[in-house]
Amino acid sequence: MSDQSNIAELERRITTALARIGAGLDRLDSAEPQVVEPATAVAAPEGDDIATLQAEFDGLTSDLAAEKARNAQMAERLRIASRDAGREREPQSQSQLEAKVEKMTQQLDVQGLELQRMRKSTIQLRENLRVLHEAARESMVEPQMINKAMMAELESLRATRHTETAEMDEILAELKPLIEEAHAHG
Repeated sequence: MSDQSNIAELERRITTALARIGAGLDRLDSAEPQVVEPATAVAAPEGDDIATLQAEFDGLTSDLAAEKARNAQMAERLRIASRDAGREREPQSQSQLEAKVEKMTQQLDVQGLELQRMRKSTIQLRENLRVLHEAARESMVEPQMINKAMMAELESLRATRHTETAEMDEILAELKPLIEEAHAHG
């Protein structure tokens, strides 16, 4: 049984005991005053009920106080455990973040290199196309100019392929932990 349900049960019992005490007092107040000898008054059932109820009430009150003390202790333990768990998680999170930053930096470096390669091949391709257009105007297209243009175009296609491969590697790197997690949770 949890602490909260124990407290609720004790409160319910105290409330019931108080209601019985109140009912007993109401019966005493509403009863006609009788002259009773002191020895008989002690033996009266109402007095015994009140004493019993008072004893039960005192017991329940002490149980409630003990339960509140246990609840406070548990709350303090929980607060300390949460604080300690936060300290343990923080370095782990910091190291995970550092690893993620390092990974992203590497991916950015790869993308930067691929971008430079694409720019270089694009400039080379534009230059070869410009030379081919000039040669076509003069009707003097030489086979080696065509070869240069084709080589530039091939280099541009290779650079595009490398860029796409780098993008796919990034996507796969992001999907890998998700797939592993899905397999782990079955």
